[in-house]
Amino acid sequence: MPPTPPRPRVLLTGAAGDVGSRLRPLLLAEYGALRLSDLREPAVPPKPGETFVRADLADPAQVAAIVEEVDAIVHLGGYSVEGPWEPILSANIVGTQVLYEAARRGGVKRIVFASSNHAVGFYRRDRTIDHAVPPRPDTRYGLSKAFGEALGALYADKHGLRVLNIRIGNVADAPIDRRRLAIWIAPADLLQLVRIGIEHPDLRYEIVYGASDNARAWWDNRRAREFGYRPTARAEDHAARVLSVAETPDPVGDRFQGGGFCTQAFDHDEPAQSGRGNVA
Repeated sequence: MPPTPPRPRVLLTGAAGDVGSRLRPLLLAEYGALRLSDLREPAVPPKPGETFVRADLADPAQVAAIVEEVDAIVHLGGYSVEGPWEPILSANIVGTQVLYEAARRGGVKRIVFASSNHAVGFYRRDRTIDHAVPPRPDTRYGLSKAFGEALGALYADKHGLRVLNIRIGNVADAPIDRRRLAIWIAPADLLQLVRIGIEHPDLRYEIVYGASDNARAWWDNRRAREFGYRPTARAEDHAARVLSVAETPDPVGDRFQGGGFCTQAFDHDEPAQSGRGNVA
């Protein structure tokens, strides 16, 4: 029998965050070893096979150190909610560019970028959108994720990196409200998508949606399925419980896929969307 190829060496940024904490044990079980990085140490100390290296994504020297001798990066790190421009600029825009450049210089082959549904949050809920729609960010945070997707395209086309952008909905054990019935993804399904980004031989540059098998989905995720994605979790299994709870109406957020992120600082009439982008 031919020798088993070595498993890829994987770096997980943002390892101390909520999504990183959920994905971390799944990645360790899959790949046997994992390098963790964040500005702060994870609440759970490194386990056998894991190493932690603290790094500020905006510091080129620190980032060069964490990408050394890795084959793939799962990039969750950055400012994870809406906030002032300065920290989003530093962590999500400057930091992501620093990471991509360090990856290029260090010979990293693949990057899985944690994009967000907020990169397209201003599409209406009565529209089904696919991977090819233009960005419609709902916040400065969503804008930074749209930048990250475009940056990945540049590094894929110009430098040959293989990049998978996952427009993540909501990662949790179960959906907790009506909006999340459309956008929820179970951690095991997110692992499936990450593995496609790390391992699929035909991947070059792609955008997919991070959602489980959700009957109420606003997203046509056929591109992910073309790469073999077969989600096993179903939001509809939780629908009766979710729908039994009354929710406070949001006149703006309830119209748009980005929900409350669209409501923040919204100060004019609803924007026109006719003719804006493709629909699946």
